[in-house]
Amino acid sequence: MATTRRWRSGEKGAGSPYPVRQPSRWKRNLAILITLVLVVCLALVWRGMQEKALVGAAYGAQSGCVCRFVSQRPLASCQADLAIAGVGGTGRWVSLSEDAAKHTIHASVPLLARQSADFSSDRGCQLEPWQD
Repeated sequence: MATTRRWRSGEKGAGSPYPVRQPSRWKRNLAILITLVLVVCLALVWRGMQEKALVGAAYGAQSGCVCRFVSQRPLASCQADLAIAGVGGTGRWVSLSEDAAKHTIHASVPLLARQSADFSSDRGCQLEPWQD
């Protein structure tokens, strides 16, 4: 029985005058191209998303502070108010947390922005300064 030997691309064998063709790499190249396009698109819109998220977090902290400490409503009710607020579409992504000992509400948009608002009886709810 004769055995056939398969040759790699570029090698020449005695039994075959032509090398074995390598499989097409178009799927891999397409996946790389799509990934690069997505990364470039994300880089172009990242700053705008970050600014909207910062405004949404600031709005959430301020309104959450007023809702929780001035109106004396539960934090879950304040969170529900944010979900229906416009705020450029970021209201539903804002999550609130409370530090009851310091009378502070923390609002955050995951991976993009966070903001806090403090309550005192003499000045009401006040946002912490933005940090650039």
